[in-house]
Amino acid sequence: METNVHSDIDFEIWSALFQTRDTMARCREREMRESGTGISGIQAAVLWIVKNIPGPPTPAEISRWVFREPHTVSMLLTHMEKQGLVTKVKDLERRNLVRVVVTAKGEEAYQRSRENAKVIDEIISCLSQEDKANLLAYLERLRSKALEKLGGRTLHLLHSEPDASQIVSP
Repeated sequence: METNVHSDIDFEIWSALFQTRDTMARCREREMRESGTGISGIQAAVLWIVKNIPGPPTPAEISRWVFREPHTVSMLLTHMEKQGLVTKVKDLERRNLVRVVVTAKGEEAYQRSRENAKVIDEIISCLSQEDKANLLAYLERLRSKALEKLGGRTLHLLHSEPDASQIVSP
């Protein structure tokens, strides 16, 4: 039986990406738990998004940024609202829209999560600046191709605004 060498290496790459992402996420979750931030990694990501993208975002915008289904983000936001981390407010111009705003408690949790964010820097520090730039470029290419296969999700970059070549049309 002949094996496809490309498929084997492709699977090894996919497996390495998956394991790396999971391992790094577990390290970050443990760091957050041990530092007493009181929030999870996904909650920290939501707080970052709400604070750093222009204007208060809608739940749909947040779901695109975290690449989660809208109903999952809705449940997460409801939980975060009960914790006092965010507030959902009606859009003043379009009453059928809800916007998400960080509360004072959410701001405090966000700041603690940022101050205690050392493990990812420690892990990534094993790469040179050139390695980091190359890895980011490779990951963006893979992500764009995967988004293309999903049929038109908009690509959001955390380090810059998407340009026309980075938006996958429906």
